[in-house]
Amino acid sequence: MLKLRVALACALTFGALPSALAQDTQRLRTDKVEVIVETVARDLQNPWGLAFLPDNRMLVTERAGRLRMVDANGTLSEPIKGLPRIAVRGQAGLLDVALDPNFTQNRLVYLSFAEDRGEGRAGTSVARARLSDNGTALESLNIIFRQEPSYTGPNHWGSRLVFDREGNLFVTLGDRFDLRNQAQNPDNHIGKIVRIKPEGGAAPGNPFLNREDARAEIWSIGHRNLQSAALHPTTGELWTVEHGARGGDEINIPQKGRNYGWPVISYGVDYSGAKIGEGTKKAGLEQPVYYWDPSIAPSGMAFYTGDKFPAWRGSILVGALSGKLVSRLDTNGNRVTAEERMLQQLGERIRDVRQGPDGFVYLLTDSRNGRILRMKPAT
Repeated sequence: MLKLRVALACALTFGALPSALAQDTQRLRTDKVEVIVETVARDLQNPWGLAFLPDNRMLVTERAGRLRMVDANGTLSEPIKGLPRIAVRGQAGLLDVALDPNFTQNRLVYLSFAEDRGEGRAGTSVARARLSDNGTALESLNIIFRQEPSYTGPNHWGSRLVFDREGNLFVTLGDRFDLRNQAQNPDNHIGKIVRIKPEGGAAPGNPFLNREDARAEIWSIGHRNLQSAALHPTTGELWTVEHGARGGDEINIPQKGRNYGWPVISYGVDYSGAKIGEGTKKAGLEQPVYYWDPSIAPSGMAFYTGDKFPAWRGSILVGALSGKLVSRLDTNGNRVTAEERMLQQLGERIRDVRQGPDGFVYLLTDSRNGRILRMKPAT
């Protein structure tokens, strides 16, 4: 009886909500607006990536190796069948998900994941498949990209997927932790951003297409572990956020053929406290647009363009794992001018941030009992 009274009180305070949501809603204040954070779905094991279907249902990945459909009421489907062979260990597993720009015509879905290559080795790979008409299976799955070389270590897979305006696919790739010096070597995919055609293969206009000593898929080099990426809504440029070590989380606007410095330069130090590389600057190596020190462990980002939070329009929203927050960044052109740290009261590791088609903000919480959260303005 007490639970029923609490649910009714919440419904009266926040408006009519499904009963599952009414018991899990928080009202929080930010600098510019008071927000309501409500649970859309729960019982996800370390959810990692989120994509909205045209009918507003969601595809969500679980790092443990499952892909789910989530409806508007927060109901989880059974795991979708037909996934590739996935290595699940450490930070590895099923990672990001993206829809083809022509999904309504072709129903193509793209997944990034740690691919089991045998003998304990794995690497970040990207698969493309057709989502069945009933949404229960992936059909005609093909691996369209494999990070080379593969490696036995369990960490730093990168793995965000972003389509550019020409229909080519950016894929962010980590340095695999132990191989960090290879981030400076253009003859492999370690610590790189690559740009590929939707069917696989190097995209036209890539900077190293005619070099024998470099991989043709590469867009930029010298990255550590990029778990945030999004296109700027006005310029169409790719913006990324990557993990530093102890300090040195970076926002960059990766330009083709440029070197972003890892591990030669960094604003962080090693986990032991030792200096990394040669300092914070070096000729020929790019500087970040913005950096955090100490680290917040960024993962997931979105440019807010909706009408539900007018005061946030144009802001960048970045999730944080160790920071357990959402960072809202004001920008002016290519500069970050201010930061607001939000939702620390939740105490949740935020793995992904997406703007929904309804203009609300959706978050994934990284835990064994992970949730999809929806952030709405309080009215």
